[in-house]
Amino acid sequence: MGDKLGQIKVTVIKGRRLVIRDFKTSDPYVVLKLGNQTAKTKVINSCLNPVWNEEFCFTISEPAEVLKLEVFDKDHFKADDEMGNAHLSLQPLVAAARLRTILGVASEGTTLRKVIPNKDNCLAIDSSISWVNGEVVQDVWLRLCDVESGDIELKIKLSDLSCVVPAST
Repeated sequence: MGDKLGQIKVTVIKGRRLVIRDFKTSDPYVVLKLGNQTAKTKVINSCLNPVWNEEFCFTISEPAEVLKLEVFDKDHFKADDEMGNAHLSLQPLVAAARLRTILGVASEGTTLRKVIPNKDNCLAIDSSISWVNGEVVQDVWLRLCDVESGDIELKIKLSDLSCVVPAST
């Protein structure tokens, strides 16, 4: 792991069209991984369109890492079933934060960057990185891989911008 850049807050908002892993439904939860840091949402019982609205904090380092997530169906008498996975490079978020600092953009709601679906992410649709309430914010819908269907909505915030400006040597 490289130099520490700062903290990000990842809010797991909701899932939609998740796959059935039990008789007629699933009991989904999400596991987030950034480097060696891991966080897990609560289990939402009997739901294919769960709403979590849970926020987790992670330390982000240079070079900006990849946020990985896995969705599972909670089972009581056997191993939990996989319901898909996704990943998102945090480099565009860090680059947008640096650009905002350099240019001094301060207008509320300014879009700093657009990110389109590609091999470095599992975006379901284009994602905007904006300046909102003094924070660099990215709203994303991630399409789950290795599964028939399912998307997860996240909001990622980088609020301590002093941490993303490279130190002078």
